[in-house]
Amino acid sequence: MAGPGEDQAEPAEPVEPLEPAPLLLLREGLSAAVDSEAGLADVVRRVAAGTGPVALDAERASGYRYSARAYLIQLRREGSGTALIDPTAFTDLAALNEAFDGAEWILHAATQDLPCLREVGLRPTRLFDTELAARLLGYPRVGLATLVESILGRSMRKEHSAVDWSKRPLPDPWLEYAALDVEVLIELRDVLGRQLVETGKDAWAEEEFTALVDFRPPVRIDPWRRTSGLHKVRGRRSMAAVRELWSTRDALAADLDTTPGRLIPDSAIVAAANALPTNRKALVGTPGFHGRAAKRYLDEWLAAVRAAREMPESELPPIANRSDGPPQVRAWADRDPVAAARLARARAGITALSSELDVPVENLLTPDYLRRVLWAPPRATDDQLDEAVAAELRRLGAREWQIGLTGPVITDAIRHPHQPVDLPD
Repeated sequence: MAGPGEDQAEPAEPVEPLEPAPLLLLREGLSAAVDSEAGLADVVRRVAAGTGPVALDAERASGYRYSARAYLIQLRREGSGTALIDPTAFTDLAALNEAFDGAEWILHAATQDLPCLREVGLRPTRLFDTELAARLLGYPRVGLATLVESILGRSMRKEHSAVDWSKRPLPDPWLEYAALDVEVLIELRDVLGRQLVETGKDAWAEEEFTALVDFRPPVRIDPWRRTSGLHKVRGRRSMAAVRELWSTRDALAADLDTTPGRLIPDSAIVAAANALPTNRKALVGTPGFHGRAAKRYLDEWLAAVRAAREMPESELPPIANRSDGPPQVRAWADRDPVAAARLARARAGITALSSELDVPVENLLTPDYLRRVLWAPPRATDDQLDEAVAAELRRLGAREWQIGLTGPVITDAIRHPHQPVDLPD
């Protein structure tokens, strides 16, 4: 505190609170979810009569159901309005493909929705991903609500983002929340599209969107190894117990169509795998086996642990997953110091490129591609190295725009692994 005679600081001016963005509202009001053949035929007719791109979204019951199927599909097209469709009421929705007539799809975070849309017979011929476009443009936050607020000046409701969409009937507030997800996607796409052109990134985005049309989720090898806390498991036999318990839980969850974690948590699997209990009492005393589902399927859990205990040594899984890829980066310096130097130089160069272009590093090039090429560079003469690196990146799945930007950085790191990187001021 200032003493007598000392200058007193002027009191700060009160800060006026920022005016909240106006709430986004439905233009045509809320329509019921379509669940009849007659209703679907009407949607097909209306969509076919519309013009321009089609905004789509899907709601799944993540956290409630085992299946990743769509429980509600929202679409909007100029001249057609918004339609909400209950896909569980139909064998498929393939009739909509003809109504779309090759129109561009607009989705936000397309990789999340494309698999469940394909499951009901909907397949794009071309698309625009507003989340990916925002990433290429350097937006720091790319959630739909954030982009709508920062670009279009409207706030979106968020209170129903984690509800159980498999519930029937769906409450009107949920349906309104879902309909709002496609209300301004077309407008958002137009703004982002113009910004891509203005920044010279439209060709990059087009390559990305073209690659997304045929997107399929990668098939996971040994998915049980994604069990949380796996690093706490001791020994191959306990690792086998994780595998058996995880597989048992997964099969039960699929049969019950519920999220596996609702049966027993990952922490319970890890605890039982380390303890290897031999009877029901010991298993019930293991942390995590106190819930209703844990007790209801106690015999199944015990059988899984018994299978691991009795498994021949030759059938026990290795501690580490066998992979065709390079080792963990932390091991590179010991196993191949030159490869470690290549990676450090290339990473520094790509980080600088990311900053210069205002594009996230992971969007410039998939990190796994970078590691693979630098751990085992293609064998080529110096004058053929550029093309050899480009060919290897292409084989791994990199797009041409990514190869054109990162290829020179990678070949430079291969040629001069120990040379300091010249970073811009």
